[in-house]
Amino acid sequence: MTQQVLDAVRELLPILRERAQKTEDARVVPEASIQALRDSGFFRLLQPARYGGHESDPVTFYTAVRMIAGACGSTGWVASVLGAHQWHVATFPAQAQDDVWGKDPGALVSSAYAPVGRASAVEGGYRLSGRWSFSSGVDHADAAILGGLILADDGAPVDWAAFLVPARDYTVHDVWRTVGLRGTGSNDVDVQDVFVPAHRVLSFADSFRCVCPGQEVNTGPLYRIPLYSLMTTTITTPLVGMATGAYDAHVAHQRERVRVFAGQKVKDDPFAKVRVAEAASEIDASWLQLTRNITDVYDAARAGEPVPTTLRLRLRRDQVRASERCIAALDRLFENSGAGALADDTPIQRFWRDAHAARVHVANDPEAALKLYGDGEFGETVTAGML
Repeated sequence: MTQQVLDAVRELLPILRERAQKTEDARVVPEASIQALRDSGFFRLLQPARYGGHESDPVTFYTAVRMIAGACGSTGWVASVLGAHQWHVATFPAQAQDDVWGKDPGALVSSAYAPVGRASAVEGGYRLSGRWSFSSGVDHADAAILGGLILADDGAPVDWAAFLVPARDYTVHDVWRTVGLRGTGSNDVDVQDVFVPAHRVLSFADSFRCVCPGQEVNTGPLYRIPLYSLMTTTITTPLVGMATGAYDAHVAHQRERVRVFAGQKVKDDPFAKVRVAEAASEIDASWLQLTRNITDVYDAARAGEPVPTTLRLRLRRDQVRASERCIAALDRLFENSGAGALADDTPIQRFWRDAHAARVHVANDPEAALKLYGDGEFGETVTAGML
């Protein structure tokens, strides 16, 4: 069944590629594109089987994401994060899952994980307030997972939790005007003194430990993967897709390009061939490491074993290096594409801007993740940092 999903996604690529400029201009992924991805089964890949999902292996999901992002960076980004949230919802208590999918198994969920919200305990749950930025795909979501600190009576934080809030309880502020990933509609979410029942609150500590209440009903190995092993790969895979799309556009462009001053066909330039080879190698290396590591994480979960810290560190090391490699490859290609690539309607410059926008996401910050890996190698204490 999952191969059928990949085949269906592949058939959508020309349409998504054709809509890429429209997506950027509208600053939101067209509803027709989201519906097409729904119809393909893409959003079912990481959803529990008991709601009609496929519970596929993560590499199948990321393979689809890479293809989508290679056609349209913004659509790939939104597809990746909305698709991954199907997994996160599955780790919440069963009642929370029913709240989201009970009446509509096709419901989608956006997020903003930063702990900018503030919550206080009340009978049966919490009162939550806050305003979160960068909720990609929120226009297509029926609910949002929002990060917040739970405060004691004296105002001291006692926990960092994910709050699952239905769309009727928040306001979306249209603020997303950016140089890249313009089509993601990553707008602000505003919540003011909203009651969130306890069953729709999940401590991030439980997610870090891979011990979540959703595992009682979703017993498959997919839901025993560490939160940030999955979510950081979710953020980097679209960037690999954008680099792939830029590479394909660059090669097609260079095959026909003639340098005006020299009258030379670029495809006859030996140095142009070297640059293409270097870029292709960097992109391939990124993808091979990403897929190797998430496969090893999934294999550990399938074996019923805890995912070791050494593997989590390796995944984060290679995940941020993938973002660096792909940006370096894309920059190399773009700077050798000629002035014609600067035109508004060329895919190369759009992929270049989208990838650089993706690179500034906190999950793609290399120094923090690489420092953690070094701590582990030198026997130092490894503090939690998206592991």
